[in-house]
Amino acid sequence: MASSKKPDSPATGLRKGLTNYGDTGFSLFLRKAFIKGAGYTEDALSRPVIGIANTGSSYNPCHGNAPQLIEAVKRGVMLAGGLPVDFPTISVHESFSQPTSMYLRNLMSMDTEEMIRAQPMDAVVLIGGCDKTVPAQLMGAASAGVPAIQLVTGAMLTGSHRGERVGACTDCRRYWGRYRAEEIDAEEITDVNNQLVASVGTCSVMGTASTMACLAEALGIMVFGGASAPAVTADRMRVAEQTGTTAVAMAINRLTPDKILTGKAFENALRVLLSVGGSTNGIVHLTAMAGRLGIDIDLAGLDRLSRETPVLVDLKPSGQHYMEDFHKAGGMPALLRELRPLLHLDTLTVSGRTLGEELDAAPAAFVQDVIRPFDSPIYPVGGLAVLRGNLAPGGAIIKQSAANPQLMEHEGRAVVFEDAEDMANRIDDDALDVTADDVLVLKRIGPTGGPGMPEAGYMPIPRKLARAGVKDMVRISDGRMSGTAAGTIVLHVTPEAAVGGPLAHIQTGDRIRLSVKNREIAVLISDEELARRAAAHPIEHPTGDRGYRKLYMQSVTQADQGVDFDFLRATDTKESVPGKA
Repeated sequence: MASSKKPDSPATGLRKGLTNYGDTGFSLFLRKAFIKGAGYTEDALSRPVIGIANTGSSYNPCHGNAPQLIEAVKRGVMLAGGLPVDFPTISVHESFSQPTSMYLRNLMSMDTEEMIRAQPMDAVVLIGGCDKTVPAQLMGAASAGVPAIQLVTGAMLTGSHRGERVGACTDCRRYWGRYRAEEIDAEEITDVNNQLVASVGTCSVMGTASTMACLAEALGIMVFGGASAPAVTADRMRVAEQTGTTAVAMAINRLTPDKILTGKAFENALRVLLSVGGSTNGIVHLTAMAGRLGIDIDLAGLDRLSRETPVLVDLKPSGQHYMEDFHKAGGMPALLRELRPLLHLDTLTVSGRTLGEELDAAPAAFVQDVIRPFDSPIYPVGGLAVLRGNLAPGGAIIKQSAANPQLMEHEGRAVVFEDAEDMANRIDDDALDVTADDVLVLKRIGPTGGPGMPEAGYMPIPRKLARAGVKDMVRISDGRMSGTAAGTIVLHVTPEAAVGGPLAHIQTGDRIRLSVKNREIAVLISDEELARRAAAHPIEHPTGDRGYRKLYMQSVTQADQGVDFDFLRATDTKESVPGKA
């Protein structure tokens, strides 16, 4: 006769993940005894526990408003009847991370995942902002499987320099380029340095941080309308309170990441990445996040989407405006309304409603000039294009919306730098044999060659050419560039040079052809010559002696798999997106 006993309900609250002392009753007794030392009552401890990942750090000005956000999240949690408990994790800032923040992204994801697993929480609020923190948190949360909701710190405000509006960090690069070209002096570069970052918060343009905020909202893992509010505004605090309230409902309904972060949701995010003129880093991070859930991102499919998804957001570096303008123009709800015919509207969001239902309830459209109508785009096709050829058999990326149209069909002589040190030693030498028509090639700044795939792909224009007024050249590397940067720059060349990719065997004087129209990046030598060079100069894979560096070198994947660790990806592939047309 079958048993009538119902299966046990999953443990919740303080009963989740009890420390093993061989006696579960004692484990709970001991846990309560210690937490009561902080002044909690039995009533408080009986409520849903909402963890709040605190990534505040004095090394991280992008997260400088974390204390205020935590208080607002706690208010929202308590208003909804939950118990908020904040806890620290690694905090990673782009400008304060050596050798690069990307090197530490996977470590932060592991820290986030294991702290979610180790500590009792029914849902978790993830507070992130600076470039690698949001993907790290979502990678970890996807693997941990606990209901999770993303809260970004928000963008900084813009400043003013001698009557000109400026903001980090597209304008950082523009002014530094002018300084290198000797168009401005040391006094002015010091003056503008005081104005580029006008408040705490993430970069004020559509760099990687803003891109990831928009993608999180497109994925449905953030409250609707939560991506764009600047860091130091009341709107940002209200988003934080709403995030706390939503987290309690997610805990009660057990709305786990796998129910939200589906293949269709990632396809929606790819559409948004293309339409905002987003950072090239966005594709690496989306690939890593999807890989945790057994979803592969198909670069050929991404390129197909790019041909039919226009750039609608007029923000630097692809346009002219800043994130605070995007927010005032209606933010992501306004953009998603324009993209609606291209989106999967049945995807689930953290509210428990579908994307379509959220759009139906969104405020009405109004006249503004930051988010363009679908039929009047800032750029007719998507911001990114996927290139292939004998130089990048595994693919490469170019941000075509921020490139020079006159250089996107170009053939030139390669001027090769073997690594970042070689470039630093020679790029400003007046004796460097280089012209504006040449193609700069930088090797060994990929996932292992960097290590950490640094943003050195934005190679400076050689000083003697900069002084002559050259503003852009075709540049190629296996590294990344900041989402705040612009230029005709081919990135993420796969396989990278450090593991024996064809890029390793390019020599100064070779002819290189870039054709964005044909989606080609090629070196104009025969396969036989490439093979001969490879045999003559075998590549020794970089290694690490100990610690995290050793783990990183042993385990990191290439750009087309998100530069994640192989052992952190899902063991089985469930689907590939975008689906076939």
